[in-house]
Order: sequence, then C-alpha cells, then structure tokens
Amino acid sequence: MSAELIRALLGWGAVINLGLLLWWFLFFVLAHDWTYRMHSRWFNLSAERFDTIHYAGMGLFKLSAWVFYIVPYLALRIVSWQ
Repeated sequence: MSAELIRALLGWGAVINLGLLLWWFLFFVLAHDWTYRMHSRWFNLSAERFDTIHYAGMGLFKLSAWVFYIVPYLALRIVSWQ
C-alpha cells in the first residue's frame, strides 16, 4: 500500500468520523427530550446523568478521531512535503 493511499483512507475516515460526530451532536441537541424519554424507559437515568454520558461519549469519540485519523493524516502530509 502506498503512502498516498493510506493518507487518502485516513482523510476520508476523518471526514466520516467527524460527520458522525456532527450528526450525534445535532441529534442530541435537536431531539434531546425524545432521546432521553426513549433511553429512560430502558435505563434508570436522570437527565443530568444522561447528558453527562453523551457529553463524555462525544469527547471520547472526538479524541479517538484525532488520535487515529487526523494526527496520522497530518503526519503523512508533513512527511510528504520533504
């Protein structure tokens, strides 16, 4: 596999992951009450705990996207400049 192909895969993976993160955020903001009601039927959660879990999950997801896609993509871009 060439470095250009790996860089392209990492770039598209980053775009897809950040798109999923944006979708998650928008769904959480725009349909918060509906989502909370649906999850509170299955789990005994307060609204604050529900928000905390989603906020932490979005943070972990974003951190994972940076560590596994964006930073390696940028490293390959920097190496290809030299």
